[in-house]
Amino acid sequence: MPEPTKKDEMPNGQPEESVAPDSNGALPLPEISLEVSPPPEAVAEGKEPVETDVKKPEPTEHEPLQAVMAQEQSRTVNGSNQPQPIGVGVKEQAESGNSTVKEEVPCSQPPPDDDDTAATTPSPTPQAEEANSIKKLSIDLPNDSVPVPAMGRKDSVWSLGEGQGPEDLDKPIDTPPLSTLLIERPQSATIPVGGDITFVAKVEAKDLLRKPTIKWFKGKWMDLASKTGKHLQLKETFDRFTKIHTFEMHIIKAKDNYSGNYRCEVNYKDKFDSCSFDLEVKEAEQGSQNIDIRSAFKRSSEGQEDAGELDFSGLLKHRNQREPKQQDETPEIDVWEILKNARPDQYEKIAFMYGITDLRGLLRRMKKIPKEEKKSEAFAKKLEPAYQVDKGGKIRLVVDLADPTVELKWYKNGQEIRPSPNQRKYIFEHKGTQRIMVINNCSVNDDAAYSVAAGDEKCTTELFVKELPIKIIKGIEPVKTTVNERIELECEVSEEGAQVKWMKNGVEVPTGVRSRYRVKCEGTKHFLVIDDASREDTGTYSVMASGGTSEAHVQVDLKPLKVYQDLQDMTVMLGQPIKLHCEIYPGNVPGRWYRNGQLIQPSDRVNIIHRNKVHRLEIATSSLHDAGDYTFVPEGYSQSLSAKLHIIDPPRVHLDSLNFPDNTVTIVAGTKLRLEIPISGEPAPRVVWMKGERVILESGHRVRAETYGDQTSLTIEVTEREDTGNYKIVLQNEAGEDTASVKIKVVDIPDPPEAPLVPVVGGDWCSMTWEPPKYDGSSPILGYFIERKKKQSSRWMRLNFDLIKETSFEPKKMIEGVPYEVRVFAVNTIGVSKPSEPSKAFVPLAVTSEPTMLVVDDVTDNTVTVKWRPPETIGAAGLDGYLVEYSIEGTNDWVVSNKELTEKTKYTITGLTPGSKILVRVRAINAAGASAPRNIQHSILVKEVIEPPKIRVPRHLKQTYTRRVGEAVNLVVPFMGKPRPKVTWLKEGKPIEPTHVSIRNTDCDSIIFIRKAERSHSGKYEMTVQVENHVDTAIIDIQIVDLPGPPQCVTIEDVWGGNVALVWTLPKDNGNAPITGYTIQKADKKTMEWYTCIEHYHRTCITITELVVGNEYFFRVFAENMCGLSETATQTKKSALIVKEGLQIKTQDYNDHDFKEAPKFTQPLINTFAIAGYNATLNCSVRANPRPKVIWMKNKIAIIDDPRYRMFSNQGVCTLEIRKPSPYDGGMYTCKAINDLGEAQVDCKLEVKGGFTFFELMQRGVPLHLIDKYMNETKIVEQEK
Repeated sequence: MPEPTKKDEMPNGQPEESVAPDSNGALPLPEISLEVSPPPEAVAEGKEPVETDVKKPEPTEHEPLQAVMAQEQSRTVNGSNQPQPIGVGVKEQAESGNSTVKEEVPCSQPPPDDDDTAATTPSPTPQAEEANSIKKLSIDLPNDSVPVPAMGRKDSVWSLGEGQGPEDLDKPIDTPPLSTLLIERPQSATIPVGGDITFVAKVEAKDLLRKPTIKWFKGKWMDLASKTGKHLQLKETFDRFTKIHTFEMHIIKAKDNYSGNYRCEVNYKDKFDSCSFDLEVKEAEQGSQNIDIRSAFKRSSEGQEDAGELDFSGLLKHRNQREPKQQDETPEIDVWEILKNARPDQYEKIAFMYGITDLRGLLRRMKKIPKEEKKSEAFAKKLEPAYQVDKGGKIRLVVDLADPTVELKWYKNGQEIRPSPNQRKYIFEHKGTQRIMVINNCSVNDDAAYSVAAGDEKCTTELFVKELPIKIIKGIEPVKTTVNERIELECEVSEEGAQVKWMKNGVEVPTGVRSRYRVKCEGTKHFLVIDDASREDTGTYSVMASGGTSEAHVQVDLKPLKVYQDLQDMTVMLGQPIKLHCEIYPGNVPGRWYRNGQLIQPSDRVNIIHRNKVHRLEIATSSLHDAGDYTFVPEGYSQSLSAKLHIIDPPRVHLDSLNFPDNTVTIVAGTKLRLEIPISGEPAPRVVWMKGERVILESGHRVRAETYGDQTSLTIEVTEREDTGNYKIVLQNEAGEDTASVKIKVVDIPDPPEAPLVPVVGGDWCSMTWEPPKYDGSSPILGYFIERKKKQSSRWMRLNFDLIKETSFEPKKMIEGVPYEVRVFAVNTIGVSKPSEPSKAFVPLAVTSEPTMLVVDDVTDNTVTVKWRPPETIGAAGLDGYLVEYSIEGTNDWVVSNKELTEKTKYTITGLTPGSKILVRVRAINAAGASAPRNIQHSILVKEVIEPPKIRVPRHLKQTYTRRVGEAVNLVVPFMGKPRPKVTWLKEGKPIEPTHVSIRNTDCDSIIFIRKAERSHSGKYEMTVQVENHVDTAIIDIQIVDLPGPPQCVTIEDVWGGNVALVWTLPKDNGNAPITGYTIQKADKKTMEWYTCIEHYHRTCITITELVVGNEYFFRVFAENMCGLSETATQTKKSALIVKEGLQIKTQDYNDHDFKEAPKFTQPLINTFAIAGYNATLNCSVRANPRPKVIWMKNKIAIIDDPRYRMFSNQGVCTLEIRKPSPYDGGMYTCKAINDLGEAQVDCKLEVKGGFTFFELMQRGVPLHLIDKYMNETKIVEQEK
């Protein structure tokens, strides 16, 4: 492949200007030119070929080489805009050493004037997906001099790490077609050793049907998917709202060998995108004179994790076998000075000689050495290495002179640029020490190397002119036409005079003189014209420009067939003529007639006529064979005309052949009937047999209708009385309809009567009635038979042996309480009918006795509640419910209070007048009727009785109610009192804000609700219930807890041997809960990875043991309460260094602590109120060593083997459980603990609340004066409390 001509080369292949070595003998920096051409697919899509050209600036000492990689359009070669040959070339003018290549941000430009900012500022680095973006490569070479004899010699170039070898540089690069998949790319970064970093890549998924595939590489080939672990993690997420895939690469605790070039590749079907970025891991700043090169880079015999990537261990092993080490005998060699004074091509040899394996790390350290830059005497600021400008724009080249009086000259490709007064192409400006050259209306010819000379010094730059691709603004549109018409395809491009190419089915369209195709251009519009179209012009046409393509389909068809009159479906009576007629355009098109797919030929019966547009088919006399599908097909067209022809004949029913008088057939029930009737019609008529509105089907089992050719039949396998009636025969076809009727009479026994009714039931008798049967079997009813049976039995007993003429009867001699059923038989001259359905089950029953113990349960201002007990004698009829009645005192009008029976033995009479007196009675109702009433002996005054309020605090709320921050608090506190008490809540004596705490009160309870608890909600809540002057209060303690804060200060008290003594102070914030313990962690200073030493530790000092000698540790402490560990920990400010063995630490003698202790109660008993019937518990805690004996006493008497008491003792917590206490269980309870060192006891008072209410005493029949005395004593006791 030929080498493309460079801008700075002469036609004979020699460089235009040669650079001599520096005065100190330094070799000029190499010139590297890379040209990459896109694959054919990219050219077809209008993408520009990529040419990478790295130019050489003026070499100066201590100045790094900066090269520019530019993706630009096809260069101008020999004056024509044609793409350059595809290839990759590498050209060197001097010895090149090992270098580190990385991407850098483009150099900053000189500050422009305000009016020319857009024109003179170099383009910023665009996104990597743009085809003509600029990237910069920084190649840092060691700052060493190279001997002059090395000039002109071409040595092999070798790369570091995973780079491309020199033998691969001359091979063409197959670059996959790039697409703009990445909307956010990873950026290069620098981190210190041990730091964390995350690289993020984002892909927009709006046009993607599935998730794209992403790969992360280090260098050229190393796939990082197999290297994931604790130092490398890959993460993928997808946002459903923004439709963006996010790919992250996390590097955790980076090491020194993680530095290098990384690459991210994204694939989706035929789309591909990639991005490269650098990671630099910096070490601690150290002077070069303190570095031991041999110890820092030499691989140990066991292998090191941070070893270099150039592994010479195999060679070193063979060398060690031949030459034994004499490290101790040989003098110390300063390898660093040898490397600084050596040429780059000698680095490999020196590394091999002195056992240096990590050459990359060596070059990184050499790069960090500060370099002395030689200042220019003429230029204060030189030109940037490269500039870029769009075609048609302008660019400003600015230099800053150190001496404004120096004469300045500008050059383009070595040719001096001289200003002329009439030319506005180049404009030269002077602003102070700045010298500016403005290039207006840049074209492809301005893409060249520019230099400026000030005295003997010169600085060079390169200008890249980006030529925009020709884009298709308006594409061609699809065309559908007919033959002999004119076709014109039109498109519009972005620039006048652009070249486009027309294609048909992927082949270029010929546009010569004799071609049927014509091409014309009007400004930005391009046309392809076909004057006389034919069917061969059908295909896909496309137009191609450098910036895109457009295609459309052209369809050329025959002239459409127009049907002026289509064939019509016809129905013709048998023997009538047939005429089929149609009209089509064009009229000169012949056609053919088909019947059922068979070609019709003209004959004596068939006549085919074609006159201009009219086509006719005539048949003189129709026959049954003429029926079918007729089709007319015009020649040359796929379209056809179709119609259906039907030949019909009216149907007839022939009843004359039957010998039945009046068409009536009489038959006895149970015999078989088959009735056959002749029929006729064409097409074969559809026969339907009907009885009333019911259609008799052919698939019937007992009754079915069948049709065979010219006759139809009705078959009844076993006749029944339901078969009696008129049967209708209906014949239908397209020619008409005919009907006939046949009467069938079936003689049978009568139907059974309806189920009898039992309206009246007595203790051992009943009365029954029934209706005659609907069908008497064509014979009068002679009488009826009656049967009865017990419901549980299956044996029926006949009650009469003589027929009963009437439709009523009265069975007797039945057992009370036993359910019975009755049924009836009808009898005629033919026989006995089937039995009727049994009647509803009935039971001979008697009414119940009156209800008992009717008393008043509650009275309000307008209601009275009464309750009673069921009757003593209910009987076999059972009990359906109760009826409650009342009357105003002094009247005899009883009013029914409940419209429907109530099954409960308690009922509330509503709607009463306050202050009135009423009488109440209750009746028991069953199937036999209502019982005698039960009356209340005295009248009832309708006035509400006041009941003092009482709060029933639940057991779990009598102690502190604890919840965590963020949890919901929902407390229900029941209470009693009449009328409805007034409930108020206070917190710490102040009203509760309804915005913070929600409170809902009902008739019997109050609910306090906190949706999301906070610590500010903690406190004592006071609940007050008031009924007139009676008040009851209760206090509920709510505690909201949270995670604690960390300890305030953690210090290292002492370090000895492998032990460290730590001391810390309590946290400032305990989370509103006691601190239950601490968690202590340690971390080695080298890795800073934390490990837990101990958990749930209760003291504020600890000694950490078993630490590794020679390591240096940090420590941190978490606080813990009932909610968990604190979110953060307090770390020691200083580290603890574990010194090596040999140091003796004097330990003090300690006496063992005596933990023996006499019993002492740390939590006493608390006076408690219990509810009668609900279990109660008493709790206390005692501390003693040895373990004490616990004794519970009630009123100074020990509780021993009493099943009503249960005693527990766990970890010093003593519990006494009283099962369902009664008021007699109240009293003074004592818990006593005894061991060898002493004894202790605590006391508390238990009151069991709950006794008899006023209504309970009334129910028990206690006299009123005793009830009043008991209630007064209860009030006095409560007031004393």
